[in-house]
Amino acid sequence: MSSRRGFQLLPSGLAGIEAVVADSSHAFGRHIHAQFGIGLIERGAQKSASGRGVVEAGPGDLITVNPGEVHDGKPFDASGRRWRMLYVEPAQLIAAAGDVMPNAGFEFTAPVIRDRSLVARFLDLFDAATVGAEALHAETALLALTAALLQPGPEIVATGGRIVAARERIDDEPSAALTLAALAAEAGLSRYQFLRAFTRLTGLPPHAYVLQRRMGRARQLIRAGLSLAEAAAASGFADQSHMTRCFVLSFGLTPGAYARA
Repeated sequence: MSSRRGFQLLPSGLAGIEAVVADSSHAFGRHIHAQFGIGLIERGAQKSASGRGVVEAGPGDLITVNPGEVHDGKPFDASGRRWRMLYVEPAQLIAAAGDVMPNAGFEFTAPVIRDRSLVARFLDLFDAATVGAEALHAETALLALTAALLQPGPEIVATGGRIVAARERIDDEPSAALTLAALAAEAGLSRYQFLRAFTRLTGLPPHAYVLQRRMGRARQLIRAGLSLAEAAAASGFADQSHMTRCFVLSFGLTPGAYARA
């Protein structure tokens, strides 16, 4: 991790995305980026020039910038501001947009966005990129944010048994390392079409469904007498801590407490 003037570049597990967190009173001069940028102001406020004039952003606001767009940024006062940013390579975001809306381009149309649902999707993508989430989760998070930004209309896709087959594949082998791209290709759909169809069928996006099936498998193994570490590994969790977090979130108790019950 590198740090300068209160800036930290976090390791990113998602190709084509850089993650930065900052807490600074630094005033940026006019500059450009080669990537798309989207970030969240968490504390303080700033004023900045953008391709659409001077704008102001405060806590809870998303800020955006397009590749090559000249912008700057300075805090309202000496207390500075805290924010987190994702810089996405154009090819990565344009590919996601094409999955959502075939032949679609992509451009941020507002330098400041006030939308709680978009903030939640941004945070999901930020976490997926920086905490070592599996590819299935990271791909889903990027598509979900892109789709929300594009706001595509309703889409009906005739999927028949293809989505059922994908669900059964997960049921049969929940510990397998799956990607959204691979599942969608097997179903003959774009990643976004597959994501929407799978979520309609199961009530959960693919990565969340996989976690539920892994927890079910882990419960069986724990009841069969395997140690928590062995159950976590055999169920496909990254480690025992990951399994514990999922158990607490879904069941309200740790795997250890479940084993003693």
